[in-house]
Amino acid sequence: MAVKLHRCRTMWIKGPHPCWKVQKALEDAGVEYEVVKHPVRRGKRAEYVALTGQKLFPAVELEDGRVIREESKDLVARIREGRLSA
Repeated sequence: MAVKLHRCRTMWIKGPHPCWKVQKALEDAGVEYEVVKHPVRRGKRAEYVALTGQKLFPAVELEDGRVIREESKDLVARIREGRLSA
């Protein structure tokens, strides 16, 4: 089973976009993941808020059900350092 990347629906935006940065870090690290897309509008994110406690993207849901929600730069660093499950 792969980890789940919870991100916005704007998959076509790359570059400096926070969701893309984390997705790219997962790809570069060879982490198997599944993308779970959520609404762009913050008022429509009830399911995401229930999962993470926040409205901000992105978040990574680990195989054991734990959710990591940090600033994208911190998530990228965690992934690159191999500390995703820590």
